[in-house]
Amino acid sequence: MSPKNKINALREELKEHNYNYYVLDKPEISDFEFDQKLKELQDLEAKYPEFYDVNSPTLRVGGAVTKNFTTVAHEQRMYSLDNSYSKEDLEDWEKRIKKIVDGNVEYTCELKYDGASISLTYEKGELVRAVTRGDGLQGDDVTNNVRTIRSVPLKLRGDYPDKFEIRGEIVLPLEGFAKMNAERVEAGEEPYSNPRNTASGSLKLQDSAEVAKRPLDCLLYSLVGENLNCSSQFESLQKAREWGFKVPDVAKLTSSTKETIDFVNHWDIHRHELPYETDGVVIKVNSFQQQEELGHTAKAPRWAMAYKFKAEQASTRLNKITYQVGRTGAITPVANLEPVQLAGTIVKRASLHNADQIEKLDVREGDMVYVEKGGEIIPKIVGVDFENRDPESTPTVYIDRCPECETPLIRKEGEAQHYCPNDEGCPPQIIGRIQHFISRKAMDIEGLGGETVTLLVNEGLIGDYADLYELTKEQVIPLERMAEKSAENLIQGIIASRKIPFERVLFALGIRYVGETVAKKLARHYKSVDNLAAAKMDELIAVDEIGDRIAESVVDFFQDEKKKELVERLKSHGLQFMVSEEELKGQTDKLEGKTFVISGVFEKVSRNDLKKLIEKNGGKNTGSISSRTDYLVAGENMGPSKRTKAENLNIPILNEEDFLRMLK
Repeated sequence: MSPKNKINALREELKEHNYNYYVLDKPEISDFEFDQKLKELQDLEAKYPEFYDVNSPTLRVGGAVTKNFTTVAHEQRMYSLDNSYSKEDLEDWEKRIKKIVDGNVEYTCELKYDGASISLTYEKGELVRAVTRGDGLQGDDVTNNVRTIRSVPLKLRGDYPDKFEIRGEIVLPLEGFAKMNAERVEAGEEPYSNPRNTASGSLKLQDSAEVAKRPLDCLLYSLVGENLNCSSQFESLQKAREWGFKVPDVAKLTSSTKETIDFVNHWDIHRHELPYETDGVVIKVNSFQQQEELGHTAKAPRWAMAYKFKAEQASTRLNKITYQVGRTGAITPVANLEPVQLAGTIVKRASLHNADQIEKLDVREGDMVYVEKGGEIIPKIVGVDFENRDPESTPTVYIDRCPECETPLIRKEGEAQHYCPNDEGCPPQIIGRIQHFISRKAMDIEGLGGETVTLLVNEGLIGDYADLYELTKEQVIPLERMAEKSAENLIQGIIASRKIPFERVLFALGIRYVGETVAKKLARHYKSVDNLAAAKMDELIAVDEIGDRIAESVVDFFQDEKKKELVERLKSHGLQFMVSEEELKGQTDKLEGKTFVISGVFEKVSRNDLKKLIEKNGGKNTGSISSRTDYLVAGENMGPSKRTKAENLNIPILNEEDFLRMLK
């Protein structure tokens, strides 16, 4: 056998053994035999380097070093999921679904594994890219590190599509986590806090050889792409298994909330028997066509819901209540606790939300309190052990002055939180506003992080976000941990941010109540900051989904002389304060004020592109028909109930050609 054929044969054999061991958990040879074959392949590859293959089993041990992880935009957004905590939540969700789609609805129930979300891209059956979730729109390229995970196939088998993504979780099995911690304790080092954070941190290690030493696993659950050759979630899981992916086999098809709750109840009891951490169940509408019809909200798919298992609870002592000041001046009381183990992490602090919550729970310093993890993420105090209360304790008196600048606090009528009104002189507000300005969803300034912002403010180099654009390399080089190269990167990152589009600049300004989605709506409607600044209350309220509170906040911002001066300074530095010609291209007001419902399958234009056309021409998309709907755009396989409802309400029904004709 020629060297090339021998190398290829060994690669195929080792790939098969790797699949049997790490994916099927059914090894056919001993570890010793596997290692001998791997050594033979390594020797041959060293002797014949012309047959190098990036996907060879010998490269699983890592070795590539990544100093800076490249940020990559997801071709399709990685959404988060809405959460539910009760049978009633699921029943309400099911009712909403059945109002939008017709016919029977089946659901795929899967366990929600607690790990680091990952998206893997395959082309012609080979792994080409692995990207973290990041903010859902873009993440970090961690391909070198993911290649070392044995359960991630580098080459696929079967009838896989030419190009697709598959998404899942990188997890650290409990047994492997325990072994890692035992080794750290023996070496006199601090143990890792929990498997999820350790798995996530492993993906960002610079040396892939170090990642290869960690017993990481990869569980996949979602195919993304065109021509996937399957029509449902459950079928896609089966297909992914056939192609060589490690897909948990506990998924189940259900046809009612009752069956779904039975699945949830079973795994709430038996989850502790699993080799991985899981914190709930994900329920998805099974049919891909129905998923497409249901669509997404701004943050999550309407066709999926995460049912979270009941939060674990612990009892500990509340040592002290302190107060934090946010970037908007909002005061948040924080409970500083005696450290306690809760849901896999050590909890030392918990939010007390506001003065009303403290009064409602009658929480006092020195109390024994009950702590839960809300949604398994943010610890919160849910009650007080009154039997163990010190009889000498006194009720908590909420502060009346800012803990940072001593300014008397205010509390507006109808609002739960107290605020520090000294937005120009209160350090946490100044730092917080600039940190928000540079954040990933806003200006995304490369080379500048939250700690550096704090340092720049404390050193007196900046006092607001416009000052960033006046910084020089010479000013920042003397800062702690700042070398010439990092100073250069920081300045270049600030310069590059001048190209960030208007909608993100508007979000970055930090106008109260103007989040990412609202900023996008205002930017598209007003086209420039000058138009927005001149808008009156009643004009703003007339914009889709802009209420009194947002409108008032926008008007207040642009009437404030200091804020206006800030905007003018940013303009002078070349930031984008109007929608670009490229973005305006193709935009019209032809559908201004019209509301559309899209249903069915279309030939010339996809459903997503139809929705974009509606928005680009000033219209609004909604998911369900009501008396406010102006048009129903009907494709093939549209459910009869939508047509009936539209006819009963005298809503015009357009086919694809009719709609496209409207735009000509």
